[in-house]
Amino acid sequence: MASDIFLLNISGQDKPGLTSSLTAVLAAYDAKVLDIGQANIHDTLSLGILFQIKSGKKSAAVLKDLLFKSYELGIKAKFKPITLEDYEKWVSLQGKDRYIVTLLGEKLTAEQISEVTKVISEKNLNIDAIKRLTGRASLVNEDDYPRASIQLSIRGIIEDKSEFTEKFMQISRDLDVDIAFQEDNIYRRNRRLVCFDMDSTLIQTEVIDELAELAGVGEQVRAITELAMQGEIDFNESFKQRMLLLKGLKEEVLEKVAINLPITKGARRLIDTLKTYGFKTAILSGGFTYFGHYLQKELGIDYVFANQLEIKDGVLTGGYIGEIVDGNKKAAYLKELAHKEGLHISQTIAIGDGANDLPMLNLAGLGIAFHAKPKVKDNTQSAISSIGLDGVLYLLGYHDRHIDLLP
Repeated sequence: MASDIFLLNISGQDKPGLTSSLTAVLAAYDAKVLDIGQANIHDTLSLGILFQIKSGKKSAAVLKDLLFKSYELGIKAKFKPITLEDYEKWVSLQGKDRYIVTLLGEKLTAEQISEVTKVISEKNLNIDAIKRLTGRASLVNEDDYPRASIQLSIRGIIEDKSEFTEKFMQISRDLDVDIAFQEDNIYRRNRRLVCFDMDSTLIQTEVIDELAELAGVGEQVRAITELAMQGEIDFNESFKQRMLLLKGLKEEVLEKVAINLPITKGARRLIDTLKTYGFKTAILSGGFTYFGHYLQKELGIDYVFANQLEIKDGVLTGGYIGEIVDGNKKAAYLKELAHKEGLHISQTIAIGDGANDLPMLNLAGLGIAFHAKPKVKDNTQSAISSIGLDGVLYLLGYHDRHIDLLP
């Protein structure tokens, strides 16, 4: 028997029982609901129902009754007939590739959203859904830690992902907004291991620079550190040079530095949430195990891999024990941990800020350059530069209500 397909669009003040009342009308005419979606912004409802109904008298009658019911409820109703050809074309799109674009910042502007969606439009991609991930922000009471994030779910074929990503990176630089672009696959929904660099990522300092200050060689060590982080000199060589400059520093100094480590904003919120949801966490650092183990106890980190200082008679010798943990070693540890936890490498996340983090950032399923040097940001999948470490949770798709309402 012939049938008609209609798209019903409802808008107006939201109220309890509205969806129930409208679907009750459809039920009275044995309508089949093919799709339904709803959004609510500031108590204003936007509801769409795609339905199929037998052609003829029933078709005309249901439209009339829906109009009457909408008037009764004080809402606006619009109908759009859909051809079978258009419906089948819409159905065929469900197998297309899907991607997630996440915008992050202290605040988000219309210009930022406009430029991002313009890039999406130019590639003939469809935006299926837009979702706000951060809570509602007061305009009266100033937030101590302002942050805003929205997630766009897009669908279609992208021929050149690198070109697409480069355009987002340019918008990020021009408009001071973080933009993350991810394929929406099974691995994105099942990340289970998060690995952190330590210095200037999990903590807001370079520990070796702090030790150097206390040893009276701060300026020399800082200069070497900066060259290493920029990738201007080999990390292993820089490490050996800096270690020699620390020779003679007393062990008791290490404890004083450890208890005063400035933990990065958002780190506790991130790690507490990850632990609640069953993630494993690790520190993979070119720094020192002494401080990594302190943070492990402080934050509840599962694994620590870093360099071990050589200490004799309570004094640093200027040497180290074991292999140097450089960029390649970090990537090797990431792979080793994934295997140990029974995970595909695509289920891992790596977060870091320096050139020696690039191997693990590019190996992980999701690599995030955190308040990183330009060279690192330009060679990583995603970057966070505008807010704290808990911004990682938005890249995973968590809403503030999934985070702040945890016991």
